[in-house]
Amino acid sequence: MGERPAKVTGPLRVGVVGVGYLGRFHALIYGRMPGVQLLGVVDRDPERARSVAAEAGCPAYETWDPLLDRVDAVSLVVPTSLHLEVARPFLERGIPTLLEKPIAATREQGREIVALAEAGGTLLQIGHLERFNAGVMALAGHIRRPRFIEAQRLGVFVERATDVDVVSDLMIHDIDIILSLVAAPIARIDAVGTPVLTDHIDIANARLEFEDGSVANVVASRVSTKRLRQMRVFSAEGYLSLDFNSGEIERAYTRPGRDGARGEIVRECIQTPGVKPLDAELAAFVEAVRNGGRPLVDGRTGLKALEVALEVKARIGE
Repeated sequence: MGERPAKVTGPLRVGVVGVGYLGRFHALIYGRMPGVQLLGVVDRDPERARSVAAEAGCPAYETWDPLLDRVDAVSLVVPTSLHLEVARPFLERGIPTLLEKPIAATREQGREIVALAEAGGTLLQIGHLERFNAGVMALAGHIRRPRFIEAQRLGVFVERATDVDVVSDLMIHDIDIILSLVAAPIARIDAVGTPVLTDHIDIANARLEFEDGSVANVVASRVSTKRLRQMRVFSAEGYLSLDFNSGEIERAYTRPGRDGARGEIVRECIQTPGVKPLDAELAAFVEAVRNGGRPLVDGRTGLKALEVALEVKARIGE
């Protein structure tokens, strides 16, 4: 087991393993980030690695071995089935790791990844991108105890990411957000879903019931005719609706009336900062590496989201 790297005082040396659609953006963002030096990108497709490396201004590699003893931190953006295999050498060397979501393909692999990180006290952040959406962060600031949450994440069909089902690809974002908003454990899960255009589940609906009485209804589809990403939250304090695409929040609540009179309903629109979630996520990762802070979405948080997603899929299969 490698020793945990000493605190970084100069430029943070990072690498990116896997530069497909999303990994390319990781590389480009690191390449322009102040105080960060992109030491290289890795991909099993040499042409793609060279192309992204040229864009980001760094070397290209076909294996991650050249990065292992040189980087201070790494982003791993590889297929979910490879997460444990690729994360292991970095975590064993104590290299802070940003691992794309979901944490793993199975509960057992997810637990092993968490165990590897915890054994060496290594920082592990899971790439649940929507937690860094400015609208989600603002929404959380207005919620104390949600009673009912409705989430819809609908998209048109695209060829990429069809090696996984819609629960692991899309719904897990909202599962993670909901688990961060509701403090109580889950008491019951019901779900339905079906393949439509692939061999995996393409549309799914899940109902999560919590021990405090809260309920969440979650819909995810990648075979819709339009793109819709919305979350509505109902509580004793009022109603909130977030449009993920625009970052706009609609809020409605009751202002107490005078002398026992009926309260007035107040409606307002909250505009959130236009910071791109991936920029915010990578900046938070770099900050956590530099200062030894705890990631917003650590390994155990990512594992919990995976476990709920797997239970949703199990319910669909019954």
